[in-house]
Amino acid sequence: MNHLIIETLKYYEGEIDFITLGCSKNLVDAERVMRQLEAGGWRCVHDAADPKGEICVINTCGFIGDAKEESVNMILQMAERKKQGKLKKLIVMGCLSERYRAELEEELPEVDAYYGKFDFMNLIGGLGNPKEPRGPRGSRGSSCSSYERHLTTPKHYAYLKISEGCDRFCSYCAIPLITGRHTSRPKEEILDEVRWLVAQGVKELNVIAQDLSSYGLDLSPQPSAVRNQKRHLLPELVDEIAQVPGVEWIRLHYAYPTDFPEELLEVMAKHANVCKYLDIALQHCTDHMLGLMRRHITRAEQDALIRKIRERVPGICIRTTLMVGHPGETEEDFEELKEWVKEMRFDRMGCFAYSDEEGTYANRHYQDDIPQDVKDRRAEELMALQQEISGELMAAKVGTTQKVIIDREEGEYWIGRTQYDSPEVDCEVLISRQPSGVGLQPGEFYEVRITRAEEFDLYGECED
Repeated sequence: MNHLIIETLKYYEGEIDFITLGCSKNLVDAERVMRQLEAGGWRCVHDAADPKGEICVINTCGFIGDAKEESVNMILQMAERKKQGKLKKLIVMGCLSERYRAELEEELPEVDAYYGKFDFMNLIGGLGNPKEPRGPRGSRGSSCSSYERHLTTPKHYAYLKISEGCDRFCSYCAIPLITGRHTSRPKEEILDEVRWLVAQGVKELNVIAQDLSSYGLDLSPQPSAVRNQKRHLLPELVDEIAQVPGVEWIRLHYAYPTDFPEELLEVMAKHANVCKYLDIALQHCTDHMLGLMRRHITRAEQDALIRKIRERVPGICIRTTLMVGHPGETEEDFEELKEWVKEMRFDRMGCFAYSDEEGTYANRHYQDDIPQDVKDRRAEELMALQQEISGELMAAKVGTTQKVIIDREEGEYWIGRTQYDSPEVDCEVLISRQPSGVGLQPGEFYEVRITRAEEFDLYGECED
């Protein structure tokens, strides 16, 4: 093999590797850009194990310290690949470059272009067209709608982002500093996207936003007679999505407890294809901490909301996220939080240690004086409690029959999920491929009898 051939194998011309870090909202942004680039003739590959495209686009996260470190390390890794001649161009987009673009441009000049959260679609024009226009399968590109995406998830489910930004300004959170004020997408545009997704074979929609509860408050002007009353459009939106033919599961992520649109509960109870699942981040329980966190809610109000959700949507699975180690959290606060977790018995729960993010209210007004080892200990204790609770709740499902969608085949099992489980973050159902060797199909639903349970997984058998 001569030198010229070796050089041409260093990267694939006309191909762009996308690497997405962070949350599912970032993933949707990457999918939109990829689809538009493919319409222009590029071939896009997402999260390749061994990137070999002539261009690499890194979609970064800038939420907390660990995420920022991961993003910077990935940029450095791809910059080294560029130095070695294995990459022609390196582009960075997303939250990290939105927040720290000037610093990144100064410290990492190896990057050819930076785009943030509001101008990332400009990279399409910046790249122009490849020498040999090719679409996803080698065909020439074609025009597409703005909401179309190159789906990177298994073909039967997708994420549906309905808004961007947040107006809450919780003490610890940098999201409003990165993504700006809350902005809802028009309902008709969302419904058009839903119909397009169904046409691609999507059956399960995971509806996402930084703050679902605020959807629609910024859209049409309110009549003067009710100008001071908030009109929530989320219930109306979910109701209409549920009526789109082909939508079999709708799951809701990241509601906010303050000003929660209670009409949504009627929609959830009414439609069989709206999963009995709600992801609602509560963060803490003591009035002391809820005040310091600027959550604009009391424990009594928060507890009343959880009771109402469970009463009006029987059997609902509630996922929440809690934070420990926020400035001002005492051992008494933490002990009360542990007792509250035991009392509430959340079906799914995540826990994060406080990260001091520059520019936030907490960073400007509080002292980050809780040692990291104390933060870590509290997080571990809380998750140990949740593991025990989850084990008990999962064991109660043994002997029941659950509707399960199959995601993939892995080793000796088919891997699926119930309506109570979101992809990648929640529990899974493992169905043995032996001894019957039954062949299940990813993306199809099956009735599965649960035979065994672990703390975070279920095992079952398909019913005849």
